Amino acid sequence: MDEKTLFFFRDHPGAVALYETLEAKILEQIEDVAIRVQTSQISFYNKHMFACASFARVRKKRELPEPYLVVTFGLGRQVTDPRIAVSVQPYPGRWTHHVVIGRESQIDEVLMDWIREAAAFSAGK
Repeated sequence: MDEKTLFFFRDHPGAVALYETLEAKILEQIEDVAIRVQTSQISFYNKHMFACASFARVRKKRELPEPYLVVTFGLGRQVTDPRIAVSVQPYPGRWTHHVVIGRESQIDEVLMDWIREAAAFSAGK
């Protein structure tokens, strides 16, 4: 893990394993992914950004597991599922979804299906 990524997790060291699992699955299942570590999120791109990992406050602090990571992805439709903490439509035909994960087992096929769909949606723009 490079210095920028380690710095990103400086206040959330327990979330490193969650991120490493997420990154490994994305790189394994989606072709031509670029990763950009920014101040507030780690973004995954193909033609455009299709997903990111962050510590966004999508729930009250007391409702967040420890450790946690917020996985965000964009789709052309709204997903209604108890795992979705928040979904918003920033403009017509695009829905942004936020999922809070607290265990590596939550980075499962359901989440990866959404992320693969987000990558295809992003690549088709």
